[in-house]
Amino acid sequence: MAIVTVSPKFQVVIPREIREALQLEPGQKVQVLQYQNRIECIPVQPMNKMWGFLNGIDTTIVREPDRI
Repeated sequence: MAIVTVSPKFQVVIPREIREALQLEPGQKVQVLQYQNRIECIPVQPMNKMWGFLNGIDTTIVREPDRI
């Protein structure tokens, strides 16, 4: 677990191990959320990187007879 310090301008530096593991790039956007009593940063992925991430998902569902 890494510990970071909040600067007087409320900035933090993401530790190198985390940046490399998440393949973050300079200028990349992250979504910042407050969840209960913590802060979560979620990298925003461009749509072209999302291509094919649902390949192989089972899209068959059982429908009620009146919904066909």
